[in-house]
Amino acid sequence: METFFSFLEKRVDDCSSLLCVGLDPHVSDLKEPTPASALDFCLNLVKQTAPYAAAFKPNAAFFEVFGAEGWTALKQVIEAIDAESKRLGSMIPVVLDAKRGDIASTAEAYAKSAFETLGAHCITLNPYLGHDSIEPFLSYPEKGVFVLCKTSNAGSMDLQNLLVLPPAADNPAPMYIYVAHLAAQWNVNNNVGIVVGATHPQIMSNIRAAAPDLWFLSPGVGAQGAELELALKSGLRKDGKGLLIPISRSISRAEKPGLAAAEIRDEILHIKREMKKT
Repeated sequence: METFFSFLEKRVDDCSSLLCVGLDPHVSDLKEPTPASALDFCLNLVKQTAPYAAAFKPNAAFFEVFGAEGWTALKQVIEAIDAESKRLGSMIPVVLDAKRGDIASTAEAYAKSAFETLGAHCITLNPYLGHDSIEPFLSYPEKGVFVLCKTSNAGSMDLQNLLVLPPAADNPAPMYIYVAHLAAQWNVNNNVGIVVGATHPQIMSNIRAAAPDLWFLSPGVGAQGAELELALKSGLRKDGKGLLIPISRSISRAEKPGLAAAEIRDEILHIKREMKKT
């Protein structure tokens, strides 16, 4: 059976891209503050950028703000990505950015909502409640999760940098290193990755050393100020994969979003070629 990350790597090969196009319909960017306008906004982005997208990442919050109709719009966006994938002849994964984190039957309901009701292929999760909050999502081996490890916001320092003493360890390590090790342990079905912000390149390098095989979802390039080249040098695996770069506003607010996505994809390829020379 195909695993989530074998599915993702197939798409990466098909489009020669590590770009994850963010679908964040901010009300301020819409023609009207309505779910219909949010849907149109996202459908336009999908149509223009699909050839260059290794994945799409709709942010649940920008749909949930519209209530039940927003949830319907989110499902329609995911269906549109599926349709565009079939038109292109290459399936594009959908990473639902929801940062869920709960236990028992609540986690099971969240997993069913994301994977069965909405049809997403992957979801972001908060690991703070431990393995039993993640396990219901892992029961779908063909689906994926990105566990929050070291997020791109400044407030990540409040908890994620704290030194902890893992069981059976002799020396303390930052919380994000411990989370990376946990994610690697949970990755028995090749469907667990981690969120590692590109705004912390040195930390990204440290996490890559601690988790050499995991896929990273690395926000921060673009509006948050992280540098693309530094992110690639810090986070790529030795095989030149293992890193998804989510970019939203730099694409959606461009005059020609499709051209912006193409240019970012091409810049990633150029940087990777230059890296091979060194």
